[in-house]
Amino acid sequence: MKKMIGAAIAGVMAFGASAAQAADDVTLQLKWVTQAQFAGYYVALDKGFYSEEGLNVTIKPGGPDIAPAQVIAGGGADVVLDWMPSALASREKGLDLVNIAQPFKSSGMMLTCRKDAGISSPADFAGKTLGVWFFGNEYPFLSWMSKLGLATDGSDAGVTVLKQGFNVDPILNGQADCVSTMTYNEYWQIIDAGLTPDELMVFKYEDQGVATLEDGMYVLGSNLNDAAFKEKMVKFVRASMKGWKYAEENPDEAAMIVLDNDASGAQTEKHQKRMMGEIAKLTAGSNGSLDPADYERTVQSLLSGGSDPVITKAPEGAWTHDITDAALN
Repeated sequence: MKKMIGAAIAGVMAFGASAAQAADDVTLQLKWVTQAQFAGYYVALDKGFYSEEGLNVTIKPGGPDIAPAQVIAGGGADVVLDWMPSALASREKGLDLVNIAQPFKSSGMMLTCRKDAGISSPADFAGKTLGVWFFGNEYPFLSWMSKLGLATDGSDAGVTVLKQGFNVDPILNGQADCVSTMTYNEYWQIIDAGLTPDELMVFKYEDQGVATLEDGMYVLGSNLNDAAFKEKMVKFVRASMKGWKYAEENPDEAAMIVLDNDASGAQTEKHQKRMMGEIAKLTAGSNGSLDPADYERTVQSLLSGGSDPVITKAPEGAWTHDITDAALN
């Protein structure tokens, strides 16, 4: 009997070992540092949603010197998170990025201005200095200025573009009249620094009709010719969207999970809980499947860049429903 029990235990252990070995590795490259902007993925990892799908997922934080497109081009990730303007610009330059899922339905991008700079509407931007993020984040801004008919060359009739670091210092120290902010992050840094909402004018890209899609999941198109890779992405998207919906329904818990994964120790509980509350507004209404109307709106915005559009022609094959159809239906 003891021998039979021992054999059974050994069998179970062997099965567990083979199951662990059979787990498919997936590396995800984030667009930015560990924060609630990416809560769905950390929740999926923490709650075992990935392991339930037989996946061994590694999440790589981003940063100011990390471009997701470059990482995936160099073989450093299987899937990356990027904003669609940046992804489509990379695609036109020859990198075959394909959107396989779109957890973010709405844009969180804003231009936040000081009222004492004399700005009450976009008509007041002329002659002002505006802080803008680059490294692929400038494309929505440039499209917006083009639609407003404002040159970005510093002329009196146009605007002066200040290359903004990933902070809000320019609006605090008087270098810029407006700065780029996200609803879930930099805006609150301005508030925490001492300015009040009454002292600010906020222009949400969503409200101005110039919103473009953010934080989509992208892979290399060539990999989608591999049936095994496609199946792995189906599992990854299914588990990730399960993580996102859990995060929406349990924002405080999701924020704490993010904090547990923040190796830098730079994030705070207050900020992450506030961020998660705002992020939930952006993912609400999405099951992960890309809305073709949202895609077309983004493309048209990027094409309308006047003499210097972000992209010069409508992309072909830049997205697919194959993965989400299989993952969510």
